Amino acid sequence: MRIADCNWRDIEEYLTRDDRCVLPFGSTEQHAQLSLCVDAILAERVAVEAAEPLGVPVYPAMPFGLAPYFAAFPGSVSLRVETLLAVARDLVESVANAGFRRILIVNGHGGNAPVGALALQMMTERPELSIRFHNWYNAPRSWAAAMAADPSASHGNWFENFPWTRLPHAPATEGRKQSVNTALMKASPPARVREMLGDGSFGGPWQLPDEVTQAIWEAGVAETREALEGPWPTR
Repeated sequence: MRIADCNWRDIEEYLTRDDRCVLPFGSTEQHAQLSLCVDAILAERVAVEAAEPLGVPVYPAMPFGLAPYFAAFPGSVSLRVETLLAVARDLVESVANAGFRRILIVNGHGGNAPVGALALQMMTERPELSIRFHNWYNAPRSWAAAMAADPSASHGNWFENFPWTRLPHAPATEGRKQSVNTALMKASPPARVREMLGDGSFGGPWQLPDEVTQAIWEAGVAETREALEGPWPTR
């Protein structure tokens, strides 16, 4: 269930019988012809679909992450590492203070990896908490399905092209784009990154049939639900 559909009394009652919640993390950054908010959209949606049968509350996605390499693409936003970690800490501490003890962080953006390290640190600081950091998009079955479909699965291409990340006024380009050197890209200044990427995708097809991406999505939802179901480490 979405926190947006609850009031505080609903959560107070929920906490008498369960102590799990979900914190989705995304990013606001260029994704070629797709929405700037792809990572936040996907993290929250996969979390909601996974948590709904379990009745576990899902918070709105944290929409900003670490994406300094996309600074030359208008609309992109990047936090400093220390800012992201401070916000993540505040969010976890807030839900913990409310009574949640098992917290699933569903991440939709690779640049947010430092939050996973923070989760481990916070569990040593607050032993009563169990915090799980889950990259929904490269969990084993999801990633295996993507690799089987096309090994180019990456940023801004078919792998993130779902009906709910598309924009009606910006259809996908036909054909296939040559893959870029992502290691060189991330070591380059933003203006050079924009030159290297052109439209913004990392290469490969811009779109594959919806039944292909739907199968990957279903695997992602299932693995996220499994992460939420546990078993959870306890002390």
